Amino acid sequence: MGTVPRNRSGSEVYDEDKLGFGRIFTDNMLTMPYSGKEGKWLQPQIKPLENLVLHPATMVLHYSQQVFEGLKAFAGPNEDDILLFRPDANIERFNKSCRRLCIPTIDPDLFMDWMCRLVRMERDWIPRSPGTSLYIRPTVIATDPFLGVRPSSDYLFYIILSPVGAYYPEGFEPVKILVTDTYVRACPGGIGEAKTGANYAASLRAAEEAHASGFTQVLWLNANDKLSIEEVGTMNIFFRFKDEVVTPALEGTILPGVTRQSVIRVCRDKGYKVSERSISIQEVVEGAQSGNLLEMFGSGTAAVISPVSDFRYKGRDFTVGNGKTGDLAGALFEEITAMQQGAKPDPYGWVVNIGRE
Repeated sequence: MGTVPRNRSGSEVYDEDKLGFGRIFTDNMLTMPYSGKEGKWLQPQIKPLENLVLHPATMVLHYSQQVFEGLKAFAGPNEDDILLFRPDANIERFNKSCRRLCIPTIDPDLFMDWMCRLVRMERDWIPRSPGTSLYIRPTVIATDPFLGVRPSSDYLFYIILSPVGAYYPEGFEPVKILVTDTYVRACPGGIGEAKTGANYAASLRAAEEAHASGFTQVLWLNANDKLSIEEVGTMNIFFRFKDEVVTPALEGTILPGVTRQSVIRVCRDKGYKVSERSISIQEVVEGAQSGNLLEMFGSGTAAVISPVSDFRYKGRDFTVGNGKTGDLAGALFEEITAMQQGAKPDPYGWVVNIGRE
């Protein structure tokens, strides 16, 4: 929709059609501290976006006790609409991650109320061009200034907002991924199912090596056998065979994606047999070679659906289907994004309109 002014000073301008992801931030943020002494979360506050001031010994910097989430606000078909997609699921996952990281949970109603207040305040930042949204990043960090391994007593919860476009430069075009059996992201009994920064730090080396070789992302294998597939660096993964749609089962080492849940439900309602089970890289290789593997795609909040055209395993390249976006991936992307933006009916009650208090 062209160039739209969004600014603090009155002069900054950005182009909605060239937003990228995670580079521009709105004027205001939400903060809420937790006091270990008082044993509760204190009063939330919306204030101008500002840098955090942290002591050099702040525990999150040394022991990575931190959790975050990601969801989006969309401009709906009516001027006052602000649409959120399954925010209750994100809040539930946030608190589940907090419990794993020994961080006090946040009352879901309080979380939702203040998140909505912030988004409504910053409604002019919600872009309206196709494929754009306002990304919402809730985060909690350990704030005790202490050197020693234990849970922090004090915490800071905050939410920042960012107008975004497509997560991948390719947009909805198919991507190429590298299967790594050199590195692992998580292991059974670890923190793989929590949305915490340490999991992403563990993925960086493999991701950089993949990018240097011309691949967009890494496909991770199970730490125990280096054969069972887990997830892509920023997405859950799906495989469509001739008689079955498969996604790896949730067994504590991969993130339980909100979009993943949505894809499973929509696929089943379309009549597909969907299995959450162990799937080996050999099964995928054999499917690509025989033609039994028709599609491969990732799912996640940032990209929604990301088709995969090719993958490399042990130095060999394999093409998925005809190397183009598959029918199911295309249909899922169209259906889920249309629901998110209010362009088609939502039969599941997933979309929440928070445009009016």
